[in-house]
Amino acid sequence: MRPQPLFSILFNRRMLVALVMGFSCGLPLLLTMSVLQAWMMEEGVDLTTIGLMALVGLPYTLKFLWSPLFDRYTLPFFGRRRGWLLISQLALMASLIWLGNNNPVSHPELLAFAALVVTFFSASQDIVVDAYRREDLSDRELGLGSSLYINGYRTGMLLASGGGLILSDHMPFAMVYLIMALCLLPGVITTVVTPEPEVKAIPATLKIAVIEPLLEYFQRPNALWVLVFILMYKIGDTMAAAMTIPFYLDIGFTKTQIGTVVKLFGFWATVGGTIFGGIVMIRLGIIRSLLIFGILQALSTAGFALLAIAGPNLTALSAVIAFENLSGGMGTSAYAAYMASITDKRFTATQYALLTSLMGIPRVVASAPTGYLATQMGWKSFFIFCTLIAIPGLLLIFRLGGKHHDQSSNTYI
Repeated sequence: MRPQPLFSILFNRRMLVALVMGFSCGLPLLLTMSVLQAWMMEEGVDLTTIGLMALVGLPYTLKFLWSPLFDRYTLPFFGRRRGWLLISQLALMASLIWLGNNNPVSHPELLAFAALVVTFFSASQDIVVDAYRREDLSDRELGLGSSLYINGYRTGMLLASGGGLILSDHMPFAMVYLIMALCLLPGVITTVVTPEPEVKAIPATLKIAVIEPLLEYFQRPNALWVLVFILMYKIGDTMAAAMTIPFYLDIGFTKTQIGTVVKLFGFWATVGGTIFGGIVMIRLGIIRSLLIFGILQALSTAGFALLAIAGPNLTALSAVIAFENLSGGMGTSAYAAYMASITDKRFTATQYALLTSLMGIPRVVASAPTGYLATQMGWKSFFIFCTLIAIPGLLLIFRLGGKHHDQSSNTYI
């Protein structure tokens, strides 16, 4: 059987759907975080209340609790995935409009509840989109499809945070949230026109949908090692990222320099990295890509140690940011593709929701002591430590690679 031409993989309906769905998933996230915080700050809400609003993000962490419903039940319209997706998207649009029509000062509790409803339907959309992408893409397309999803996600976040804040200088927040809700229409249209993926079997009962995904997963020979790998693969990158802004400021860069080089230039470097990583995965397969991209990720973290020596040098900052964001984008696309590749298509929603919830643990737990470590060790030693702590995750790839069926290349590696 001849391999599918690269051009036909790059430009097909499934890739466009992955990109648009990523945009729809990324857009709501910061509307309940930075944009909402800016609105409350402008209205004079106290910092304690603003800080507590971070709790409305809990559905993103707990989404595995209701994900079995999406595996078990099929709505009477549009199929198992598209039906739930359409409901989630329409409810998300309505809840965003409702959120924008609340008053942060007179009824902060209603504002918090509306924000919680938004995050619930946003997390529900994430669950179904992840499942749809896994079932819609062929095994060989998972890497590139995941990278396009991630780029769409980041574009949605950029529009919500940057565009939302700019618009709020010229119109009421109610209008901002209405416009952002309407920006979800491309995702709704895509849901309606794209086909339902074909899956051979679905859980017969809710009990099976809850229990079987766990039983199926933990019967695998490398089940626990895979979980450790998911926790460890990006831990060094995550710990370093938690301290980069204080680092830039401490060694002498201005906020304008940071915003221009790190945020704007870095955004496009990450986009380039995820797309390039997706293309490379088509040729190398997921496991080999995880190893190569992981090594590049670790080396890019070491670049911050060199920047600590160089000081506030814009050329050095640009070089470090370009390398770090390119390699980080490549690593993230391989990471997402790997998690998708190990899910059982009967329980995609549940297993993927569990894995992505697990993926978020290092962002919270491992990032917590980074300020203390940087203070005690100094910047150069801290970033060297972050480089070295990535090694266990890389070594685990050799353990997983021998028994993991790399479906993107249909070979055992």
